Amino acid sequence: MSDRTIPKNASDVIYNIDAVYAYRPDLLAFDLYGDSALWWVFRARNPNVIDDPIFDFQAGVSIMIPKKDTLVNNLGL
Repeated sequence: MSDRTIPKNASDVIYNIDAVYAYRPDLLAFDLYGDSALWWVFRARNPNVIDDPIFDFQAGVSIMIPKKDTLVNNLGL
């Protein structure tokens, strides 16, 4: 996991984790960003909600999700 932070952005989206992504942030990262290695973005953007990036990634939990443009601008993807 990266120690990089993901700053808040007005374009962030509130997302309730679906059962299909429970315990699988890598699958959500792939579906949203086309890269499963970006799973750590969810923890970095939601440190008050996700401490354990796998077991805290449960169905029904609400998290903030940055748009891909935000990651491109902040991480240089």
